[in-house]
Amino acid sequence: METIALTTEMVAVLMILGFTIFLFAFEVVRVDVAAVLIMVILGLSSLVPGYDGLVDTRHLFDGFSSNAVISIIAVMIIGAGLDKTGVMSTLAGRILKVSGRTDSRVIATVASTVAFISSFMQNIGAAALFLPVVTRISRRSNIPLSRLLMPMGFCAILGGTITMVGSSPLILLNDLILNSNRALPAGVEPMTPFDLFDVTPVGLALVIAGIGYFILLGKWVLPGEQKRSSSADNLQKFRDVYGIDGHLFELRVTGASNLAGKQLKDVESRGRAGWILAIRSGYEMNVVPAQDTEIWVGSELAIMGSRDSVDQFAQEHGLEMKPEIDSFSEYLSATSAGIAEVVVPPDSDVIGKTISDLQFRKRFGAKVLAVYRINEIIDEGLPGLALQAGDTLVVHSRWSDLVPLADGKEFAVVTDFPTETFRPEKLRSAAISFFIALSLILFTDIRLSIALMVGAVGMILSGVIKIEEAYRSIGWQSVFLLASLIPLGLATEQTGTAAWVAQQTLVLLDGVPTWVLQAAIAVLATVFTLVISNVGATVLLVPLAVNIAIGVGANPALFALTVALATSNSFLIPTHQVNALIMGPGGYRVADFIRAGGVMTFLFLVVMLGMLNLVF
Repeated sequence: METIALTTEMVAVLMILGFTIFLFAFEVVRVDVAAVLIMVILGLSSLVPGYDGLVDTRHLFDGFSSNAVISIIAVMIIGAGLDKTGVMSTLAGRILKVSGRTDSRVIATVASTVAFISSFMQNIGAAALFLPVVTRISRRSNIPLSRLLMPMGFCAILGGTITMVGSSPLILLNDLILNSNRALPAGVEPMTPFDLFDVTPVGLALVIAGIGYFILLGKWVLPGEQKRSSSADNLQKFRDVYGIDGHLFELRVTGASNLAGKQLKDVESRGRAGWILAIRSGYEMNVVPAQDTEIWVGSELAIMGSRDSVDQFAQEHGLEMKPEIDSFSEYLSATSAGIAEVVVPPDSDVIGKTISDLQFRKRFGAKVLAVYRINEIIDEGLPGLALQAGDTLVVHSRWSDLVPLADGKEFAVVTDFPTETFRPEKLRSAAISFFIALSLILFTDIRLSIALMVGAVGMILSGVIKIEEAYRSIGWQSVFLLASLIPLGLATEQTGTAAWVAQQTLVLLDGVPTWVLQAAIAVLATVFTLVISNVGATVLLVPLAVNIAIGVGANPALFALTVALATSNSFLIPTHQVNALIMGPGGYRVADFIRAGGVMTFLFLVVMLGMLNLVF
């Protein structure tokens, strides 16, 4: 190979790379701000007299229109559109039913599902579509989002190694192999392109290793702190001010229970000792049930109150306490229902009327837990209580039922609550838009960004998601981080810095055993993919790897595959599209990626190299 000489431009790029790593590692400023700063520095290099700059300034901002960035924007809108139809909420509920609410089982279920999807579509698409699902799972299970998003994101990247269409480098690999075959020396057997599932054993091993890593070591490598949620703050407030414990429990009516055959009004007099919020008998679900709702053997009750009082109630009436909320998780989760304060205005039509007269449950879908009047908390005899101006009603309701109550004139809702509206009637339109985009990705050669934008625009035009909601769904931190780093990768490639680093590394390893050389190529590909695009790293290193393998008598196809797989080893810093996507929602810092991604990077290399040599 022709020797590449070190130039002033390469030195400048290496210095900027070092400065970038310094900004990321020590978090002098936010990562997206750091990325914009680096882009500006690259642009300012054009001020050097007689020099056009490390990057052509006409293309400095091309990152904002790049295929990767536009794809991320489009897939965020598609994900938000699907979420608006309630699909993501339903999927979150199904996953929780299968996995329960323990960290390890939720992580395993989510990670394996995302990895499977990622094996047939771009990993950024799989991660973005699952982002709202994981967010809802976090809220319902009380597992910090930071403990779920990173395993989901990492396994989305790992899932791209399961098939030859799971990631861009693997899609590109066969073309690069065919190009290399044309330049092979005489006597060297041409390489055979890889079939769709040739890499599946390696990819599956990587996914299993990734899931096992987070299950076994997640407690130590994942950030566990989470800001106190507004729902937790509200629960504490109602406990302190009104003495109302907002914890939910699910109980089953056994054959020995004395509640079987009774109506709700016969047992609902416990007040703060426990409120029955919902009853499920067979397939019939009653949230805020009527007084004449009957209770049968096998019925399930959702009771709100303190653990001690609910335990006592269960013992008195022969009820079986379930270990976790199951039947009511979808209906009474913190994102679906909760406690709120409702005030009677001075000009309200309900003044002088009793709660029973108003048919509060039937009309408003809310259960009155207590009434605060001047300095008195009233929680007994509520049905016959005549309301006065200024009364504060403490109610439990599904948030969707609270919206019309807040919009009316009879009451003023003074508690902040989620007002997110779902559009289940738009499910068909969302599904059509999504599958059109997916079909374009799988069955045409159109660019990924165009295919995804077709789906995004389809959802906007069909009313699945409003344009204002689409703008709000975009994670602009991720967009600016990726778009601003693309010029740095461009400078690294165009100035020859990447090629010079690769050559110098291989010169240092002259004469080492073949397996060491293969490992060095894998490490080099890993480093390059953190700085330049995984496609750029693959295009640059595959020809080098093939020539090196031929020179030492190794399998050139194996060395080429090593490069294509190793460019998915992007866990150390948030420069990969998936890592940039989850960084903002997960509240991650660069140090979190270094800690969790450092171990994952080493594990990836060990498993990949071991499986490659075992299978091939």
